[in-house]
Amino acid sequence: MFNGSHKKKTSFVQVNVREIILAVSYRAEEMERELGEEANKIGVRLIFSHETEPLGTAGPLALAKDLLHSGDDPFFVLNSDIICDFPFKELLSFHKRHGKEGTILVTKVEEPSKYGVVVYGDGGQIDRFIEKPQEFVSNKINAGIYILNSTVLNRIQLKPMSIEKEVFPNMAHDGELYAMELSGFWMDIGQPKDFITGMCLYLTSLRQKSPEKLYSGKGVVGNVLVDPTATIGDDCRIGPNVTIGPGVVLSDGCCIKRCTLLKSAVIKEHAWLDGCIIGWKSVVGRWVRMEGITVLGENVIVKDELYINGGQVLPHKSISASVQEPQIIM
Repeated sequence: MFNGSHKKKTSFVQVNVREIILAVSYRAEEMERELGEEANKIGVRLIFSHETEPLGTAGPLALAKDLLHSGDDPFFVLNSDIICDFPFKELLSFHKRHGKEGTILVTKVEEPSKYGVVVYGDGGQIDRFIEKPQEFVSNKINAGIYILNSTVLNRIQLKPMSIEKEVFPNMAHDGELYAMELSGFWMDIGQPKDFITGMCLYLTSLRQKSPEKLYSGKGVVGNVLVDPTATIGDDCRIGPNVTIGPGVVLSDGCCIKRCTLLKSAVIKEHAWLDGCIIGWKSVVGRWVRMEGITVLGENVIVKDELYINGGQVLPHKSISASVQEPQIIM
């Protein structure tokens, strides 16, 4: 199943059936349409749980209580703004071995003082959580992936609640919460610059584990992922670290690196993009140069021969003048 608030989406996946519950609020209809199409392709049933008000990261579990109580199997809970190698089988096995109420995945970070850290023993039993420690206590943080028994629902009320601050500390106090360490890459991709970093990490992982999925056409440098329905013109330089979505049109002579181009975006001749996220159905004009973590929302038009440096453009805008300094364009 998937659950979440206005800030962060979380997913809960029951392990005994191919069924996902997604808690939705903002732009729920669009999410249902897009995710429904993908679910049908892989034979997974989606159930949408609608929040009429933001319920935090725990409240949506209570909202879907009847669905999650439908069996004795545990369920997964995932924040949807993270990317990693998701070790579902290993996490389930670890959870069953210790036999307690919950398990959270933890990951190592270089600067633990920026996060809340998790303190646990050799066997994985969590002792406590410490928010942004000023002295080194641990370099392991909550990775936003959990597996929980249905008894956890008795700890959660149907109101805005934080699973990290109001539920997990009580479970740890009762000796019912364990940590399993994540191997491989992990990234919170909730911000544009982190999204691009996470995309690069994912492509590196893909190169190591499934290199056949990467694109190897003419003009490609490094790791590039291209949807089969995309159109790529002549004399383009693509990569490293580029993802090109369905129906994207890349015209002749473009140079694209460290970018994500979303569905039906159009990049016209000789455009140069570095460190950009191009939104659905957006159009980038001829000889445009964009860099500095520039983000275009849906259906944005950038006129020919402009320079955009770190612009974050809201949907349905037309840009007819260069943007020299990073700014939000409303």
